[in-house]
Amino acid sequence: METSANIIGIGIDLVEVQRMEKILASQHTHFLERVFTPEERTYCDGKPHKAQHYAARFAAKEALMKALGTGWTAGITWAEIEVRRDAMGKPYLTLHGETARAAEERGVRQIHLSLTHTNCCAAAEVLLSGNFS
Repeated sequence: METSANIIGIGIDLVEVQRMEKILASQHTHFLERVFTPEERTYCDGKPHKAQHYAARFAAKEALMKALGTGWTAGITWAEIEVRRDAMGKPYLTLHGETARAAEERGVRQIHLSLTHTNCCAAAEVLLSGNFS
């Protein structure tokens, strides 16, 4: 039987940077620790406009949940979805734990991620593809 790549899901999310600035200003470290991995926090904290980068990563996590069709159910947690960057700076997602299992159960073989941000907004789009027999 021949296999072909199929779109399994697509998700998009938009986050107001000002919302993230308020969280950062209020020193909600528990929120940051619950939502972002240590590597994500190190990356964002090293940027001059860190709220934009946190907002983009938050949007990426939301977009992934939408693409999977799970929301926060099925044991999916924020920190199991990690935004990383390759050697050229291209962002990509790494999944851990229950989130990785949920993606595998749905046949996800590749995750495509696009991020963008301005002074006011950050957005992310996630496209999941895989092979079906």
